[in-house]
Amino acid sequence: MSEHRPYTYVTLSMRPDSDPHVGVSFHTPRLQIRAGLLVSNPRPYLEFASHEANVHISTIGAGPVTDADLSIAREIFNAAARYLADCERLHSERSATGKATDQTAA
Repeated sequence: MSEHRPYTYVTLSMRPDSDPHVGVSFHTPRLQIRAGLLVSNPRPYLEFASHEANVHISTIGAGPVTDADLSIAREIFNAAARYLADCERLHSERSATGKATDQTAA
């Protein structure tokens, strides 16, 4: 059985005449997720943070909430719900397989 070690992977790609591209992959139990409202300029934010990297999401242009911001927030919510459902299903399947293997070995 291979051991899966935690990590955070960050890349930055810069090409002439192109916008830079930043990629962040979190694969760590130390991931912290926060959401709130910035007080100085009232707008919502969502943050994913590990010791190695932070990702902040807020409104378009750091301005007032728009219809597009609401659409993005719904996409984030739906994607998070799907992620949760997939994690729960796979965890349940793995737990059931582990119990069946334990019973067979006994």
